[in-house]
Amino acid sequence: MRVLGILLIVAGTCVAAPAQTNTAPVQKLSLDDCIQRALEKNLDMRIARYDPPEKLADLQAAYAGYNPSFTFGGQHGFSESGGGFNSSLGIPTFGTTGDLNSFNSSLGGSAPWGLNYTLQGKLAESFGSAGPGAPFDNASGSAGITLSQPLLKNFWIDKNRFSIKVAKNRVRYSELGLKQKIMNTVTTVEQAYYDLIYDRENVTVQEKAVELAMQLVVENKKRVEVGSLAPLDEMQAESQAASSQFALIAAQATLVTQQNTVKQLITDDYAAIEPIELQPTAPLSAPIQVFDRQISWSKGLTERPDLLQAKLDIEQQGITLKYDYNQLFPELDIQGAYGYTGGGAGISEYSQVLNQIAGQQQPNWSFGGQLTYPIGNTAARATYRKDKLAMEVLVLTLKKLEQTIIITIDNDIVQAKSSYQQVAATRAAREYAAAALDAEQKKLENGKSTTYTVLQMQRDLTTARGNEIQALDNYNKALSQLSADEGTTLQRLGINVEVR
Repeated sequence: MRVLGILLIVAGTCVAAPAQTNTAPVQKLSLDDCIQRALEKNLDMRIARYDPPEKLADLQAAYAGYNPSFTFGGQHGFSESGGGFNSSLGIPTFGTTGDLNSFNSSLGGSAPWGLNYTLQGKLAESFGSAGPGAPFDNASGSAGITLSQPLLKNFWIDKNRFSIKVAKNRVRYSELGLKQKIMNTVTTVEQAYYDLIYDRENVTVQEKAVELAMQLVVENKKRVEVGSLAPLDEMQAESQAASSQFALIAAQATLVTQQNTVKQLITDDYAAIEPIELQPTAPLSAPIQVFDRQISWSKGLTERPDLLQAKLDIEQQGITLKYDYNQLFPELDIQGAYGYTGGGAGISEYSQVLNQIAGQQQPNWSFGGQLTYPIGNTAARATYRKDKLAMEVLVLTLKKLEQTIIITIDNDIVQAKSSYQQVAATRAAREYAAAALDAEQKKLENGKSTTYTVLQMQRDLTTARGNEIQALDNYNKALSQLSADEGTTLQRLGINVEVR
């Protein structure tokens, strides 16, 4: 009887625990609610969203290679030379003094087809004295453009165009990476939500097991008191009730842990949501799914972001190979220059220079070419060979990933079909176990059965109930994993997310 008293106290404690939990704030959440919160608040998601803008900034920086550079400068100089005697002419020479003011500016850069250009302008004034009574004041200026166009090396691709193409590739790569992160997060949330439903229903299953066990304890106690049952049967019932209590306590702890897992996924402030009890709004179900391996394989080989990223890696390597191949050629550049000059003297020398340049009175031009050939070009050849090998590795890596996707999807379909069949089987097992227990309890009441047999039936029913909800959990997670491996998670759940 002392065992029964202790057991009743423990039962009261376990029944009171859920009641105390229920006093905490309760928040009912659907799967859509959890996913929406995760997309907005999940810390891993918030971190991942920074990658595409960073890669876009890299692309903008790559375009800066076409930004022209402007320079402007001025200089003042002074020189003085001493006089002397020219012995060959037999006359003295006089010392000179001179000042020079000069201003120059230029605007230079490169065009998207490899053309390098420089616009230049210059003004200079020199004044001073070449001797007694011989002052001078002259001005000069020029304006023109210089061009250089590669014809071999750096013709169809150069460093600027290479950087831009790679940066564009990496922007798309980062967007796919963010999409993959979103899919992974949604899948994790979805499966954690199904586990949360399972853990809550498992607590209910264990509570029903405790209820059945305690009911048998009370009934056996009465039978022992009237002498229709041996004390050993009462002790067996008490032992089963204690075991059921143990299982209930473990299930409650697992439920709390799973709630914390879901909370971590859907919030960036765990302390604020920690006191809240999360309650799923729907039970586990077994939706009918039609499986087609060929369609699933096709989806996996066209939709998965990680596969598309692998293809972008090959594309990037192709850009690198194109650039490296171009670097094998010698530099052959055609060059040209065109401009005007002007000069003047007196107080209006600057205006004279500018008028002459504007009037195109003194044109000058030139053209030519230059060939530069690195003997051996060993570094460029080695780099090209190395990058060709890297391309072969990337192609094989893509092929391996495609094979892995096909096998994974095949396994997912097998698992999903098996889980669906298990749902039907466990449901039938649970119904049979409930009917068997009811029949055995009636036999015990009529003295045609034993407590041991009833206890075994109770255990079988509890196991069957647990197996049924576990099969439902596994089936829903199998469907979730299949869509994740197909790359169709967002489409299946109707989620439209802007990845930029």
